[in-house]
Amino acid sequence: MKNWLYNTFWATWIRKAFTALVVLAVVVPAAVLLPAKIGEPDLCAEGVVRSAGECIGVNGSGYDFGTGEIRQVTEAIRKENKRVADRNNSVTVAMMLPLQPKVPAERKQLRSELQGAYLAQYRANRTEKTPLLRLVLANPGADYAQQERVVDQLAAMADSERDNLRAVTGFNLSLGATRTAIARLTGELKIPVLASRVSADEIANPDNPSGPLRFPGLARIIPTNRQQADALANFHGGLRDAETVLVKDTRPHDIYDESLAKAFSRPEPGPPGPKDQVYESPGITEPGQTANHFALIGHNICESDARIVYFAGRPVHLRLFALKLSEVPCHGKKYTIVSGSGAATLDRYLSDADWKKLRGDGGNPTITVQYAAPGHPDAWDTALRMWEKDRQAETGRKPSAADRPAYLTDPREELRELRGLIGRQAVGDIGPVQLEDSRTMLVHDGVRTIAEAVFLANAQAVGSIPSRERVAAEWPRLEAAHRVRGTSGWICLTNGGNAYDKPVAVVQLDPHIRRVAFVGLGWPEKKPQPADCVVPSGTG
Repeated sequence: MKNWLYNTFWATWIRKAFTALVVLAVVVPAAVLLPAKIGEPDLCAEGVVRSAGECIGVNGSGYDFGTGEIRQVTEAIRKENKRVADRNNSVTVAMMLPLQPKVPAERKQLRSELQGAYLAQYRANRTEKTPLLRLVLANPGADYAQQERVVDQLAAMADSERDNLRAVTGFNLSLGATRTAIARLTGELKIPVLASRVSADEIANPDNPSGPLRFPGLARIIPTNRQQADALANFHGGLRDAETVLVKDTRPHDIYDESLAKAFSRPEPGPPGPKDQVYESPGITEPGQTANHFALIGHNICESDARIVYFAGRPVHLRLFALKLSEVPCHGKKYTIVSGSGAATLDRYLSDADWKKLRGDGGNPTITVQYAAPGHPDAWDTALRMWEKDRQAETGRKPSAADRPAYLTDPREELRELRGLIGRQAVGDIGPVQLEDSRTMLVHDGVRTIAEAVFLANAQAVGSIPSRERVAAEWPRLEAAHRVRGTSGWICLTNGGNAYDKPVAVVQLDPHIRRVAFVGLGWPEKKPQPADCVVPSGTG
C-alpha cells in the first residue's frame, strides 16, 4: 500500500511538473515578445503602416496597397527601381495620391495614372541623360486626410542621401487637405511639386507675381478651372447669359467644385439668365439624395431659356444629373451639359442602362454631356485635319507637311512614341492601358516634365545630384527652347509655374458608340500657343 501511494504521488507530481513546463514553454516566449510589440506600428509593407483602417505611407518595392487593379504596374515599378538601384546616380520622385479607392471606376483611374508615371520613368531612364529616376508611391489616405504623416516621410527622404527625393507629383483631387500638403511641401520643406491633375485655381501661383509665391517650387501642367472655363467659352463662342445656367455643389472643403463654380460664373452679355441651382452632396463618391434634387432642378431649368448647363460637381453627381435631366419632358428642348476636367472618367461610371437612356428614344438624345479634358488620343490627328481643311479654304491649295504647325505635330509624335512604348514587350505587362480618359497621358507628361527639370539642373554640374532648390529653379526655364513636348500638348511654364495657354480637348459622351469622342481644341487665350512656345511678357 505504501509503495502504491508512493508511486501514485510521484506520477501525479511528474505529470503536473511536465504540464507546467509545457505551459511555461508557450507562455514565456509570448511574454518575452509581447512587450516588444507594444507601441510598434502595424506594418502593411516596408514604409507603410496601418492607420484608421488604411495603409498609409511610402513604398517603391512593388506593394499594391491592397488594390489589385494596380498590382501589375506596381510590380513593373519595382523592377525598374531595382534596376536603378544598381547604379550610383539616381533621384526619387514620389507619386502622392489616394491608393486604396473603394469605387471600381476610381481604381481604374488610379491604374491609368500609375501607368503614365511608370511609362515616363521607363522612358526617362533610357536616355543618355542623368540622373536616373526612382519612382515611389505615397498614400495619404482617402481624401488626403492623413497627408501629414506622409509628408513627414517625404521630408526625411528629401534629406536622405540614399533616397534623394527631388520632386513630388500626383495630387489628383482639389481638396483643402491637398492644398495643405502642397503648401507644406513647397513652403516649409522646399520640395518641388508638380501638380498634374488638380485644376482648382486655389492651388496655383499667380502669373507675373509681384511678391513671394504662394507655393514656391510648384509647377502645374493642367489648365486651371478658370483657364478651362475660358477655353470652353472661346470654343462655344457668343453665349448669352439667358442661354446658360450654373448647377453647383456647395459641399464644404471641395475646392474643385468651388473653383469650377467661380470659373463658370463669368460675365456673359444680355439679360440675366436663371439663378444658380445649388445642391449639397454628402461626399465625392457618395450620391446621397442628390438624384431627388436633380429631378426638381431639371424641371426648373426646363421653364427657363437655358440650353447650356454649367455643372460644377464630381463625376458621380454629374452622371445622376445628366440622367435626371434626360427624363424631363421639355417640349423637345435639348441641352448641353458642360463641366471641367474632373469629369474625364465619367464614362467609367455609366452602366448599359445609362448609355441607353442617354441615347434617347429612337436614338435621338436630348442631352449632350461635354467637358474640358486635359487630353484625348484622337485630338492631334483630328485637329490637324481641321487645320489643313481651314488652311486650304484660305489659300486655295493643300498645305504641305512642312506647313503644319509644331504645336499640333509635336504632341502627335509624342503620342505615337507613347503608344509604341505601351506595345513594347520590354516594358512589361502593366495591365490594360486606356488613353481615352487622359490620365495616362497627363501623368506621363507630368513625370516627363519633372525629368526635364532634373536633367537641366544636373547639366549645371554633371555627375552630381542636383539640390531641391536647383530643380525648382528650372520650372520657369521650361519654355521656348526647353519646352516639354507632351502628349497632351506643349508644356511651357510661366514664372508662376503654370502652363501657358495649354489647350484643352473638348470632348463629349457619344452614346451611340459608348465612348468619349473628341470634338475640338479649346484655347484659354483664344488662339494657339506662340511659335516655339515663347511665353509673352506680362504673362509670366
